[in-house]
Amino acid sequence: MNIPSELKYTKDHEWIKVDGDVVTIGITDFAQSELGDIVYVEVETLDETLEAEEVFGTVEAVKTVSDLFLPVSGEIIEFNEALEDEPENVNTDPYGAGWMIKVKCSDVSQIDGLMSADDYKALIGA
Repeated sequence: MNIPSELKYTKDHEWIKVDGDVVTIGITDFAQSELGDIVYVEVETLDETLEAEEVFGTVEAVKTVSDLFLPVSGEIIEFNEALEDEPENVNTDPYGAGWMIKVKCSDVSQIDGLMSADDYKALIGA
């Protein structure tokens, strides 16, 4: 199970890469393996400002659809449009080509409340 130590994590199995007040968000290797083959990623919240824990989109696998929860409050400034044609990138490269959105944080202190890689490993029993 790949759990990069430089990222932050949520109980909802999203990962967060921090770059100043902009964060990149996707789902973890564990989440994609639990979901199975991902066939569609939907984000209709581009250019919207949402609060932490609000649903920013959905990910659809062969057998299920799961909501995606925003880990920090902010404006969704970018969607990984490559996922429209290649949603399988979430399965093959969840921390790289499979990223989902970029968010301009309205409160960067919320990042401090997210899990470390070790905390996330404990959560999933890795």
